[in-house]
Amino acid sequence: MTSDRSFEKPVSRRAVLGGLLGAMLLPEIAGAMDTPVNPPLIGRDYARERQTFHTHLLTRGPAPDKYEPLDPPANAERIFYRSGRNGNLQLAAWVSKHQPSHKLRPAVLFLHGGNAMGAGHWTLMRPYIDSGYVVMMPTVRGENGQAGAFSGFYNEVSDVLAAGEHLAGLPGVDGERLFLAGHSIGGTLAMLSAMASNRFRAAVPISGNPNAFRFFRRYPEDIRFDDSDIHEFEVRTALCYAQSLKCPTYLMHGTKEPHLNQGARLMEKRAKAAGLPIQASRIEGDHTTALPHAISRSIGFFRSVSA
Repeated sequence: MTSDRSFEKPVSRRAVLGGLLGAMLLPEIAGAMDTPVNPPLIGRDYARERQTFHTHLLTRGPAPDKYEPLDPPANAERIFYRSGRNGNLQLAAWVSKHQPSHKLRPAVLFLHGGNAMGAGHWTLMRPYIDSGYVVMMPTVRGENGQAGAFSGFYNEVSDVLAAGEHLAGLPGVDGERLFLAGHSIGGTLAMLSAMASNRFRAAVPISGNPNAFRFFRRYPEDIRFDDSDIHEFEVRTALCYAQSLKCPTYLMHGTKEPHLNQGARLMEKRAKAAGLPIQASRIEGDHTTALPHAISRSIGFFRSVSA
C-alpha cells in the first residue's frame, strides 16, 4: 500500500509510512513563516479567487512521495481524464467496474491520502461500492509518474474538479448525485474543491488539515511556491475561505488527532456564521483507524443529503 504521510510524526518528504503509522505528537519545527492560530477570514469567493490568482512555483517537479505502478485493482479499471490548461494534462484514475443501466447510480469521487495513489487506498472503497456508488479515485498532477508539476494544494484542485466532471459524464452515473470525499491530504483537497465548485452534492473531508500555514510549517520541504507571498498560503488554507463552501459538508477526524481539533472547530464556526450547512465530528481512532468508521458514516451522510 502507498501510505499517507503522518500529520503527527516527522518524516522526510519521500518517506512512505508502512501501514499508516499511528499518531505521535509532533514538536513544532521551523517553517517558512509563523503559523497563525486563526488564519484570516477572507470574504471573497474562493471560486472567483481562483480565476484570477495563479500560483508562482519556484520549483517544478513531481509530487514528493514514492509510488507504486498504477495497475488497477481487480474490481477497478484504469481510465484517463483531462486537466490543465486546455486539457493538456492526461491523468490516470481508477473507477469501479459497473454495468451502466437506464437507472443512473450515485457516484463518489474519493481523493486518496498522501501524494501518491496505491492499491491499499482502493481497498477502503469497498463500502461505497457495496452501497451502490460508482467510485472514482484520481491521481493528480505529478503523482505516480503522471505529467504536471506538484504545487501543494492549489493546481491540484483544478485536477479534482476536472476529475469530477469526468466522473459525472461516465455512462450510468447520475451527475446530480456526485459526492466528494477524501482522506488526509485528500481531505484538504476535498475542502478546497468543495469551495471551488458547486458540482458536488455533498463533501466529506476526513482528517484533512484546513490550515495550510500549519501544514507547511511541519513540511516546509513541500513548499514549491513563493513563500514570501502570504497569499500563496491563504489560497491553500480552507479556513481562510470557509464561507465559500458550496455544498453540505461533514468534517471528520480521529479522536487521537488533537492537532486537528482547533481547525475543525473554527472551520465549522466560520461556515455556520454564513448560514452554510456544515458539521464536524471526531471519530474514535487515529489517522489510520478512524478512516473506515468515517467512510461508513459518510455513506449515511450522503444518503441523508440526497433523500
